This record gives sequence, structure tokens and C-alpha cells, in this order.
Amino acid sequence: MIGLVIIAALAALSFAAINFYGMKRRDPGTSEMQTIAEAIQEGADAFLKHEYSVIIKVVALISVLLLVVVSWTGAVAFLLGAFMSASAGWIGMNIATISNVRVSNEARTTKNIGKTLKVAFQGGSVMGLCVGGFALLGLAIIYLVFGVLLKQATPEYLTFHTNWLGISDIPFTMTVSSYALGCSIIAMFNRVGGGIFTKAADMGADLVGKTEAGIPEDDPRNPATIADNVGDNVGDVAGLGSDLLESYVGALVSAIILAAYTFFSNQHAADVITHRLIGKMIYFPLLVATVGLVSSMAGILYLLLKNVSKNPHKELNMATFVGAGLTIVSSGVVAWFTFSGEQVSSVGFNLGALSPWISAVFGIVSGIVIGQFAEYYTSYDYRPTQKIAAASQEGAALTITQGMSVGMLSVIAPVAILGLCIIAANSIAGLYGVSMAAIGMLSFVTVTVSVDTYGPIADNAGGISEMAKLHPDVREITDELDAVGNTTAAIGKGFAIGSAALAALSLFASYLYAQAGESAVNGIELILNMVNTLTLTGAMVGAALPYLFSGILIEAVANAARKMVQEVRRQFKEDPGIIQGTSRPDYKTCIAISSAGALSEMKYPALISVVTPLLSGFLFGAEFVGGLLIGTTLSSIMLALYTANAGGAWDNGKKYIEHGHYGGKGSDAHKAAVVGDTVGDPLKDTVGPSLDILIKIMSIVSLISVSIFSRYNLFSVLFK
Repeated sequence: MIGLVIIAALAALSFAAINFYGMKRRDPGTSEMQTIAEAIQEGADAFLKHEYSVIIKVVALISVLLLVVVSWTGAVAFLLGAFMSASAGWIGMNIATISNVRVSNEARTTKNIGKTLKVAFQGGSVMGLCVGGFALLGLAIIYLVFGVLLKQATPEYLTFHTNWLGISDIPFTMTVSSYALGCSIIAMFNRVGGGIFTKAADMGADLVGKTEAGIPEDDPRNPATIADNVGDNVGDVAGLGSDLLESYVGALVSAIILAAYTFFSNQHAADVITHRLIGKMIYFPLLVATVGLVSSMAGILYLLLKNVSKNPHKELNMATFVGAGLTIVSSGVVAWFTFSGEQVSSVGFNLGALSPWISAVFGIVSGIVIGQFAEYYTSYDYRPTQKIAAASQEGAALTITQGMSVGMLSVIAPVAILGLCIIAANSIAGLYGVSMAAIGMLSFVTVTVSVDTYGPIADNAGGISEMAKLHPDVREITDELDAVGNTTAAIGKGFAIGSAALAALSLFASYLYAQAGESAVNGIELILNMVNTLTLTGAMVGAALPYLFSGILIEAVANAARKMVQEVRRQFKEDPGIIQGTSRPDYKTCIAISSAGALSEMKYPALISVVTPLLSGFLFGAEFVGGLLIGTTLSSIMLALYTANAGGAWDNGKKYIEHGHYGGKGSDAHKAAVVGDTVGDPLKDTVGPSLDILIKIMSIVSLISVSIFSRYNLFSVLFK
């Protein structure tokens, strides 16, 4: 089984390498195009190197803490997770900076949107394949080395062990939790740092260039335009890849951990879980991920090998549906062969051997439906976004008001779908079924990330086309691809948020098992008393925490954007030749402003996600942290859906006007829409994507540390 998992992961990474070097062999276009692309690549490389130099210090500190407090296996697994996530982000960012100019050149030479789409998707597929390949390869190594060779995953070893500090835990759950934590830490830094960078540059470029100077987007006369294009790569590619890799791993790990705790707590039950069955429950998530990865590769090949039509949205959806459809069929076959003949009633599988598969299908269907709702609320083909564009005729205030309304209205339907999915999955296969629903939602993450990453590549291609003064037809092609990319990005964020909610529920159940400790061997009811004042207060604080977290992020973007606006205005004022086109702007200073803002501000959100559950636990104990997790999860889901959909709708409302509606580019309606877009920028690309990471980091940190602070906390010393 492990051999098959490793082969699939290596096949995905080999496929990524083929597409990577195939993209490099494509024609990069004119010398002017290559010069612009090199400037973008240099800026992205420099920022990511600076960012990773900061991350290395944080990773080293956390690994030492895990070594001392948990175990050496946890520390090694954490480092492996961080390495896998960082590698995926780095490779994805590099292929994006290589692909952008080649996409622009394809549009220039062919004037064919279908062929241009295929090139952009080939570049995006490298990121998708790296996400699936690195995540699964890391988990396979964890399972092989620690689970099999060190016997942590053997049923005899799935019991509480006490370390040198007297802290008890189930070793394999701590090892895989530490792996997930490593992935999450990198995702948080990449999402937050990249999000601050890209949105500061984007807002500065739009507010001064478009609304004040009246020059087009990505005009080479705008000093912030190179920084804006750099930001697309570090935020929307490296950040996106690390984010969804973390979500993918979090979902897989939640099922593995829950299976281990379920087995331990049922050892003295009348209907005992057999050793054979629990072994299958632990490795079944890896098998689903494996067939999902293979199915995703088929979906990618489907688009790369066929004759692509002039409808990019239809083609991208078909690639996703091929991956999802094959995943549904193949995972059903895997479930039947894995659990057929086992006494699955002992683990609450109410529909026999196919119970976990049916739960995963519920997750897949829920993810697709949530994605359709995101498309409805963010695509300019539908009424909500068109209403934002229409409101722009009355000024920026109504643009913002209408966008806020769309974002808020967009929350209820996805939440209802998630709720139905949780109820259905739990009734079919218990909490293990809920975790399988989360895995199902992300089982074809490789193809969804490929679709998502193509968007910022197309956006960059449009910027290069504008700066290189290519024919307007080229920009029309890249703009259409970019608009579809905004919608696919909103859909991808919906998948990440939905899976985070499902995985958080499974991790919370494991948290309650870990809180009970060795007493759980006699079986426990997973109940958290919400009337308990500690729990209720924790829930209130937890509900407020995402607003603190989001406020810090928005302020960080605003601070950096303010400096960017001042710098662009300064250059325009001091050198009138920039606007006239006779002088070259100072691009490097703008890149430095975005870099400095991102690097100085990204540490605080990461600290909040790690320190809050630890500080709360050691002050008030496990009940308070239990409430904290519930409050943070519920609040984050609502806020993440609102910010992602509102931001996407504002962006596409602007693009709807740019396509000739309500006066088109340069009109008063367009200027108002640009303001709305800048309001939505930090919401959809900084706040929203970071909230689902916040949920999982807090859940995993709480799970790792609950065995300590449930015994040692200030409240129990003072009042009990």
C-alpha cells in the first residue's frame, strides 16, 4: 500500500517536472517582454528568499519546542511538513514567473484564447501537481518511517505513552499532527506575507494610476506595476499552493488521528474494533488521496491533450469534473476492497463497507455545490456582480454598499450545504465519516489548484502585454482568462473553507479524546458543556478572535498601501516625464515598500494562531480552549466566506464595466468600481484565505498541547 502511495506521489512530481521544463522550452517573446518578465521574476525570488529566511527561524524554534515537550518524532515530522509545503510554494512561484511571459507570447502569436488557455493551464498544473505530490509523499514517509518501521501505527502501539516530562499522548497522533502543523505554519506565512505584499502593491497601483492619473492597469508608466505583478506570484501562487496543501494535509490527518483515538477509547467496549479494521481505517485516507491524485492527473491531461474551445470557463470546469468523477468511482472501488468483509458496525458504519466512501462523496458534492454558489455570487455572468457594476454609476459608496450586501448574502447557502453534509456524513459513518467528507472535498485538490493557479498566471500575462505595448487584442484575451480566474479562485477558496470546517470538527473530537487522556480507554461521550462559564467565555473570545486577526491583516495592508500611494505620487510629481513616457519609473523602490511591509507585519498573525490556544490553555484550562475552538471555527467560516465572495464580486464588477458596460474604462462608474475593487482586495486575497489556516493551526496546536494544559493551568491551581 505504501509503495503505491509513493509511486503515485512521485508520478505526480514527475508530471510536474515534465510540464515545468516543457514550459521553459516555449518561446518567451520579444526582448522587451523578456526584460519585464525578468524584473517580475527577480522581485518574486528576492521576496520569497527574505520571507523564507524569517520562516526558517520560526520553524527552528517550534521544532525545538516539539523536541523538548512532545518527542523527537514530532520535531522531525514538523520539519518534514514545513519542507514539503515550502517546496511546493517555491516551485509554484518559479513556474508562474516563467509561464506568464510565455502565455502573453502565445496570445500575441496565435490570437487564440483556447491555445492561450492551454499554456496558462500547463503552468498552473505544475503548482497543482506539486501540492498533491509533496503532501502525499510526506505523509507516506511519515507512515512508512514512524508508522511501520517504528511501529507507531500498529494497533498495539495506539495507546497512551508518557514522555520524560510525564506528559501522556498517543505517539502516532502527535507525529502526524506535527507534520500537519509544519504545513500550516508555512501556509500561514506564505498566505499572510504574500497577501500583504500583493494587495499593498495592487491598491497603490490602482488608486493612483487608474483613479488619479487616469492611466490603464499595468501601464509601464505606473511605478507600482512591477510590484503588483510580483505580488500575484508570491501571494496568489506561492500562498495559494501552500494554503491548499495545508488544507489537504489537515483533512487527511484529521481522519487518521480520529481513527486512532476511536480505537483506543473502544478497547473495553462490547463491540471491539479489531486490529485489522483499525489498521485499514488509518491507511484508507491515504488510499483515497492516492486515487484522487491519479484522477486529477487524468483531468489535467484531458485539458492539455484536447482541442480547447473558445470557452475557458467550460474547459476548466470539464477538467475539474473529470478529476472529480474519476475520484468518485475509484475511491468507491478502493472502499469496497478495503472494508468488505470487516465488522464495520463496531465503528458506526451504518451502510456497510461503502459508508466512508459515501461520506466522501457527500464531501465532493458539497464542495462542487459550494463552488457553484461562489461562481454565482462572483462571476460577472450573473446578477449579483452585475448589480455591483450598476451601482457604480452612483459612485464608490454604493459600489461598496452593494458589494457588502452580496458578500453577506453569499454566506447562508454554503453554510447550509456544510451543515447538511456534516449531518449526512455523521449519520452514515460517525465522526470518521465527517473527516472523510473533508477528504472527499479536497481529494481532487491537484486539479483544483491547477485551475486556480492559472488565474494569476493569466493576470501576469496581461500585465506584461500592457507594459510591452502589445496589440490590444492580446490584452483582451488575457483579461478574459483573468476574469475566469477570479471566479475559479473564489471557488477554490470555498473548497478550502468548507474542508477546514469539516476537518476542524474531526480535530475537535480528537481534542476531547486527548483531554480525557488515558481514562478514555473506558469510552467517553464527546460532550462539551456550553453552559460551563469557562467554555462559554472561551466561545465568546474565540468568536471575536477572527475579527482581531482580520483587523491586523487589513491594517497591515493599509499601512503598506499608504506608503505605496505616497511613493507613486512622489514619483509622478517629481518627474513629470514618467506620465509623458519619456522617463522610466523607479520600480525597485515600490517592490521594496511591499516587501518591507509584508516582512514586518506577517509575524503577528502567525503568533496569534499559535500563542492564543497555548496561553488560553495554561491560564484557563481545556474547557476554555474547547469553547475557544468552537467560537473561532464558527466565526472564521462566516467571515471567510463573506470576504472571499465580496472581494471576488467587487473585482469582477470592475471587469464587467471594463468590458464596455456603463461607460467602460475611464468612466465615472469605472473609477467607482476601482475603489470597490481596492476595498475587496485585502478581503479576498489576504483575510479570507488566512482564516481557514487560523482554524486548523489553532486546532492542531490545541490537540498537541491539551494533555499538558489540562493538567497544568493557573485556573485549576487557584480555584480548584
